[in-house]
Amino acid sequence: MNQVLNSELEKLTDAILASYDSEPRTRRIDDAFLPSRDRIVELIEEIRQLLFPGFFSQKVLTRENVKFHVGSLLEQIGTHLTDQAAHCLCSDLHRTCDGCIDPGPCHHQAAQIARDFLARIPSIRGRLALDAQAAYDGDPAAKSIAEIIYCYPGFYAVTVHRIAHELLKLGVPLMARIMSEYAHSATGCDIHPGAVIGESFFIDHGTGVVIGETSRIGNHVKIYQGVTLGAKSFPKDERGRVIKGLQRHPTIEDSVTLYANATILGGQTVIGRGVTVAGNTFITESIIADSVVEPHRQEMKVRSKKKP
Repeated sequence: MNQVLNSELEKLTDAILASYDSEPRTRRIDDAFLPSRDRIVELIEEIRQLLFPGFFSQKVLTRENVKFHVGSLLEQIGTHLTDQAAHCLCSDLHRTCDGCIDPGPCHHQAAQIARDFLARIPSIRGRLALDAQAAYDGDPAAKSIAEIIYCYPGFYAVTVHRIAHELLKLGVPLMARIMSEYAHSATGCDIHPGAVIGESFFIDHGTGVVIGETSRIGNHVKIYQGVTLGAKSFPKDERGRVIKGLQRHPTIEDSVTLYANATILGGQTVIGRGVTVAGNTFITESIIADSVVEPHRQEMKVRSKKKP
């Protein structure tokens, strides 16, 4: 019995190894060490402790211990962020440098990225304070800012986006994407870290929201569940490959409200300042400022359940 099993295992092993050779694009052998997705998710929670002191820590913060707490967090986050950023850089460049252990070039670059990111924490906090206030002002069900920080999935998605967007700008797109996809799985909000989002941004309910990579969103914008800011088409080069780097997603100017399941497509589509877009509206062309957009000739029919 064992001989038969061993023979089958050997055949199966050989078949799997052969598949590695036939599809080298889906393997990483003799290649750079990959970052840890689990560790990057833990980093999000560590950074949230820094952004919202006293909300997610395991101890009560006081005026006496908060400085020590912040210093300890900065050291912890700096170490972990440097480590994972180094792996991301190494992986993107397909370097093999022993896991980017210091003094590898990826490690030095990652350490500078970590320092630059941590220097941006006060700015990120300022933006998130405005986002939380926008949620409180825009949702009559909200009882406090604390409730929004603790409970609102849309605010969590925006928090992760603010973090990931800065990391993308600092040159670690893989880490940024891992963070945004984790937030997507946790909240149902799919926000690409490349999207540029202004101040006082509020996602109500959140589920099913999609915001594409090249979307541009102004200040004081409010969107509801199921809203899509997507691409209308993908221009291709002479070899039939999608051309990257173009704006494919719409621009949403200041003080716009997008109600549930609105779909807005196209890189040339601009939704003007102060526009309100009704639910279930499909838009592929620009809308002038201070307009209301709604579906045309929608009818509701009501009939009796009783047969005539």
